Amino acid sequence: MPAAERSAPPAIELDGVEVRYFVPREAIASLKEYALKKLQGRIEHDELIALSGVSLSLQPGESVGVIGPNGAGKSTLFKVIARVRRPTAGRVVVRGHVAPLLELGLGFHSELTGRENIVIQGTLMGYSRKRMRERIGEIAAFAELEPFLDAPLRTYSTGMAARLAFAVATDVDPDILLVDEALSVGDERFRAKCSERMASLRGRGKTFLLVSHSLADVVALCERAVWVQDGRIARDGPAKEVTEAYHQWAQGPGSSVGAP
Repeated sequence: MPAAERSAPPAIELDGVEVRYFVPREAIASLKEYALKKLQGRIEHDELIALSGVSLSLQPGESVGVIGPNGAGKSTLFKVIARVRRPTAGRVVVRGHVAPLLELGLGFHSELTGRENIVIQGTLMGYSRKRMRERIGEIAAFAELEPFLDAPLRTYSTGMAARLAFAVATDVDPDILLVDEALSVGDERFRAKCSERMASLRGRGKTFLLVSHSLADVVALCERAVWVQDGRIARDGPAKEVTEAYHQWAQGPGSSVGAP
């Protein structure tokens, strides 16, 4: 990374971030039932800590993979960075325009066409309708969906919706790209196209975060990896070293996270 970029302020800073969820202990069938029980003080909650004391700093242009078992807090971490969820405690600073690809098709409307969803998705990320209309051709070509642009999204397969979501998020040329498992859907050829585009973004100095269960993708696309375990950062370092440590831990469930 160039020295000038290293001296720049971090693109992403998290300091002591905590996220807590309150989950009702019993199922509530309707909003009316919830309101009545709430007024009567009869709702009891369990507390779920999704993130606890997370501090993290990413420099502009860094490519970082986030790994860990299901339920470790990886997606919650991304939602905090994308400002989709506010932390319960701690500080989050994000410098630059963020394109979040957190859940495939998040923000899409199933009854609208692919063309209409491209425009809406772009405006949700802060771009004008005019600019997004101008980019429809390029986006559709990358996603290989030109014949289906005027069909409602409900007629798309999961893979088609994934291709469209990825094409929109990466076409807007963000400063920071957040990708949560988007590469797990699609054939091998399209996954290669995604990898090439992300490598291009990285080459232009964009900050890139990837959540993935594919350790091979993390090593191939990221220079650094962060292992999240039970809502905390268990390890942070070179991608190859961290993924190897995680793989060893995953092969022996009884082993300690802190073990080398």
